[in-house]
Parts: sequence; C-alpha cells; structure tokens
Amino acid sequence: MPKKSQENPPEQMSPRKKRILYQCNHCGMKENDVLLGGFVTAMVESLSDDELGQLEALITVPDNDLFNWILGKARPEKEFDTDILRRIQDFNKKR
Repeated sequence: MPKKSQENPPEQMSPRKKRILYQCNHCGMKENDVLLGGFVTAMVESLSDDELGQLEALITVPDNDLFNWILGKARPEKEFDTDILRRIQDFNKKR
C-alpha cells in the first residue's frame, strides 16, 4: 500500500492538491492509479506550482499512453517530456 503524505492531512491540503491527489488515484486504469497515485500520495506536499501544472497536463493524456510513458515502453510526446514525468518514472523504478 502506498505511503501517505505525512506533512498535511488531506483536510489541511490546498484544494488544488486535493483535486490532483484524487485524480491521480482515480485515473480510470487501475495500473495508473497505482503508478501515478502512489507517487502523488507520497510526494504531493513537496511539489512546486510548476510541477503541479506539469502533473495537471500529464493527467489529461490517454491512460495507455501515460502507462507506457511511465514504464518507459514508449517515448513521451515532447510537450509531456517533463521533469515531473521523469520523477514519476524514477519513483516507480525504486518501488
């Protein structure tokens, strides 16, 4: 089970971070819930506004594309080849 962020309980989190946390744990494809949701659950409190923006853009990508990008099975489109995607990939390699 993913480790929960300990800095702020969800009720003290900003509405933006709560929304992102929810969306990343309810992607539509269970595999992405685990890969993306695990990362966001652990890291949401430490993400910068820029990283949150990159993440918001990333979660608009079709599930299969996102899954393949996170696992490194496909090269992401240039606009989505961001620092946050690399952090998500690194996080999931270490799990």
